[in-house]
Amino acid sequence: MSDSRTAACQVLDAVLNDGHPLDTTLAADRVMAKLDPRDRAQARRIIATVLRRLGEVDERISECLDRPLAGRHAHVRNILRVGTAELLFLETPAHAAVDGAVRLAGKYRRGALKGLVNAVLRRIGREPENREGTRSPGERNTPNWMLKRWRDIYGEDTARRIADAHLIEPPLDLTLAKRADPAEWAAKLDAEILPGGTLRRPTGGRISDLPGFDDGLWWVQDVAASLPAKLLRDDAQARVIDLCAAPGGKTMQLADRGPAVTAVDISNQRLSALQENLARTGLNADLVDADATQWRPENPVDAVLLDAPCTATGTIRRHPDIPRRRREADIKNATALQDRLLTAAVNMVAPGGTIIYSVCSLEPEEGTARVDALLASGAPVTLDPISADDWPELEGLAPSAITPAGTLRTLPCHWSERGGMDGFFAARLIRN
Repeated sequence: MSDSRTAACQVLDAVLNDGHPLDTTLAADRVMAKLDPRDRAQARRIIATVLRRLGEVDERISECLDRPLAGRHAHVRNILRVGTAELLFLETPAHAAVDGAVRLAGKYRRGALKGLVNAVLRRIGREPENREGTRSPGERNTPNWMLKRWRDIYGEDTARRIADAHLIEPPLDLTLAKRADPAEWAAKLDAEILPGGTLRRPTGGRISDLPGFDDGLWWVQDVAASLPAKLLRDDAQARVIDLCAAPGGKTMQLADRGPAVTAVDISNQRLSALQENLARTGLNADLVDADATQWRPENPVDAVLLDAPCTATGTIRRHPDIPRRRREADIKNATALQDRLLTAAVNMVAPGGTIIYSVCSLEPEEGTARVDALLASGAPVTLDPISADDWPELEGLAPSAITPAGTLRTLPCHWSERGGMDGFFAARLIRN
């Protein structure tokens, strides 16, 4: 367990102190790599709990300090966060949580702050937190600027439900290859078949150990992330470009339906991961390592799917580090690139062709505002509205998932009784 705490603190240092993404930090951390599966799972659980509950954790620590910790003691702050998360949310016995944190503090600056760590955590263990108040747990753990925006955009009640959805570990969603029988693999994977065919199962264990992984019969993809590709009408003879394609869930969806797919991404490393996924699933796509704002195909194609880089605020339930690394200014920074990518996509498509624009963001500046700006610019495209009649996949989903304008907007609190989904925006455009 001590190794789990060491790894958790090291990862939290990288994410919270240095601003590194959680996924890449976990993949690169050497201490994590050396842990046995049980300890590695525990370290991940501690990290995720600290990130999801950081507002409450920091409030409780502050209540027990006479004055704030100096910035140079950021590592000790993360030791306290780990201990507090164990005491308040992970049901770790108090003596084990306190002793483990004190041992970690003993390795920092010759144990100069061991006494502080011991005193703070013992007090937290003795005095359970008072959780009364007007704010829900989700609201307490959401940065104020995010929460204010969501209240203004979606209303008080929906903003609260979005924030609360981020506290729950999401289930594992799998997209099945066409050759796999949904009923058979739902039974083998102990999964529920969602409308549209996505399989949903509880998290836990190594993904590569699940049945069907080595046979390439499925890939991991949130149900909401699978929707934009379904906006393209089936045409096995079509030529389709997937822009910003890696890690490749949408590329595999498209290739599995038969079209000739070209996957473009600016990251060679991410394309390597996409190539591995294609090899595992036995699907084919041409991979292009290029800047999508500059690259063009030799000839215009029938369709482009652009899942643009964004602030990813719709995926917080799967990436709890996002609220800790994002700033409101990031939204404006993202929109400039999104506009350039949309213009590029329009120029890649033949007349009559389709462009799907999507982002995994909850922010309208990155979604509907980008489409409105493209249409207002005089670009040779028109909006091709979608309707509920076209979407059996959205059966039972909140009515607001399809907007009056005919675009798609999913929220983390949709399908809450089934475990929720990521927040996505998508629009379908036709080249004039």
